[in-house]
Amino acid sequence: MNETVDICVIGAGHAGCEAALACARLGLETVVFTVSVDSIALMPCNPNIGGSSKGHLVREVDALGGEMGKNIDKTFIQSKMLNVSKGPAVHSLRAQADKADYSREMRKVLESQDHLTIKQAEVCELLWEELPEDGKKRVIGLKTFTGTSYFCKAVVLCTGTYLRARCLCGESITYTGPNGLQAANHLTASLEKLGIELRRFKTGTPARMDGRSIDYTKMEEQFGDKRVIPFSFSTDPESVQKDQVSCWLTYTNENTHDIIRANLDRSPIYAGIIEGTGPRYCPSIEDKVVKFPEKERHQVFIEPEGIHTNEMYVGGMSSSMPEDVQIAMYRTVPGLENCKIVKNAYAIEYDCINAGQLYATLEFKNIKGLFSGGQFNGSSGYEEAAGQGLVAGINAAMSVLKRDPLILDRSESYIGVLIDDLVTKDNREPYRMMTSRAEYRLLLRQDNADLRLRKKGYETGLVNEEQYQALLEKERLIQEEVSRLKNTFLGANKKVQDFLSSLGSCPLKTAASLADLICRPELSYSSLSEIDEGRKPLPASVIEQVEIEIKYAGYIARQKRQVEQYKKMEKKKIPAGLDYDMVPSLRIEARQKLKQFKPLSIGQASRISGVSPADISVLLVYLEHDGHIHRMEKSFEEL
Repeated sequence: MNETVDICVIGAGHAGCEAALACARLGLETVVFTVSVDSIALMPCNPNIGGSSKGHLVREVDALGGEMGKNIDKTFIQSKMLNVSKGPAVHSLRAQADKADYSREMRKVLESQDHLTIKQAEVCELLWEELPEDGKKRVIGLKTFTGTSYFCKAVVLCTGTYLRARCLCGESITYTGPNGLQAANHLTASLEKLGIELRRFKTGTPARMDGRSIDYTKMEEQFGDKRVIPFSFSTDPESVQKDQVSCWLTYTNENTHDIIRANLDRSPIYAGIIEGTGPRYCPSIEDKVVKFPEKERHQVFIEPEGIHTNEMYVGGMSSSMPEDVQIAMYRTVPGLENCKIVKNAYAIEYDCINAGQLYATLEFKNIKGLFSGGQFNGSSGYEEAAGQGLVAGINAAMSVLKRDPLILDRSESYIGVLIDDLVTKDNREPYRMMTSRAEYRLLLRQDNADLRLRKKGYETGLVNEEQYQALLEKERLIQEEVSRLKNTFLGANKKVQDFLSSLGSCPLKTAASLADLICRPELSYSSLSEIDEGRKPLPASVIEQVEIEIKYAGYIARQKRQVEQYKKMEKKKIPAGLDYDMVPSLRIEARQKLKQFKPLSIGQASRISGVSPADISVLLVYLEHDGHIHRMEKSFEEL
């Protein structure tokens, strides 16, 4: 049996959902394959969305027309803005989700989407043809385990942690995917036959407890924000003001650590049973105890899995220890002395790729029409997966529609940082997004993701006219208010001086603008309302941007200058097919890495591990002498 569609998406996790929705919303007949419809948008680890830097990714997905932000706004049970004591660059939303509701609501969105079909089937083979003119291959479809062939114009791989997955709990090994779901065991051989370089990574999850067996009086209660800020720029802020559930904080202790140390020989990680590399920034509790022996305790967060279940997630204590060790160590934690485990903690191993095989579009360099997103690319986290899935889906659609691809760079988005790091660096462990990875993070704040990316979403076709016009109106209001504040001056009269004194601010020596006053640390836009007679009511989102733009004007201007220098390097394109063996004085390692990653620009080449500033200088001299850069820049300007 044969079927013909436009695009096939393999996997319906957070990456697959975004990829499939993007393709279908752009009018292409799309099929999304999943080993189980019950695993659509599943949260096999902590059921939360956002967090430090990850909240930025969710906001960007939303600004581009993705679904994750809208879905968490419908299904959260606690929401909190993190890092509010610090500057706006690191403010980040985090919401605890109702695990079942999140999956159910996302499935409903997929089922209601025109041009999109959900198919429960295991994909076992990719179909392709050779392209003799350039030595590459082109994907033309796929085959399911039951024998049906689907012919298409592009395929998006979003297999998550399911490929040849196995779960480990002490000496017990089960060959399943996350949460006991069926693994995908038959596709790996086909990928290897295509010449795709695979790796083996590992992640893990802690136990789930019966909430009735927990003594919360021994823990610190953690509340959500009194005023909830939605993730999606399209969500009415009033619609998310609701009662929230509490989370709880407790700690491990030396008794916990002693039990772990005494049983390290039974841990698959230290017994050599686990083959894959785990995430450095989300270690198991046994890793924490071994690597940080000076720590007397580690945080443990007790978080609900949902409103309609007693299951509680034990954050901070992921493990692959045997069940008897898990019970012993968990029961040393204050509040968990009588805990009952509903689901054991486990580690999971799975196949993924070396993402250096991908362009920044997330298309394979040597396989036309094959795109890849999510944890299959060697990343970790739901949010990283969604961002990649959206970009992979958009670019798969663009290739079919014969339109220009969407390429996000490091200066305009966290998604751009994420993808650039994946495709230019040899990541030997699951990649996790962090604010420290974004060198222009003051410009890439979570609060301005719509101002940065909404227009791109509109140009792509995933943001509608109403949303785009709302963005233009917001931009207008911000510009007008900033201009008004800069051009409204107050004299050093008694009313102003008394007002400033009441707020602990220095008196004026001469006239000053309202913008000058807002720049004072002790003053804010809202605190000046009493002496700002020309003020008109504005949306909170506009006021936020106005205040940040004024207070951080000098820092923002400096970072914009840095971006200008960065873009100059990005505009220096490297000709396709450049023979690096012909570039004299390039070091052997640099030549090897440049051949491997095939950078599109000098800027991208400069970020490849093993390519030094001296190598970049050599490359620039060669290209300028040979006339390549001049010809490329001229062509770029003509386009």
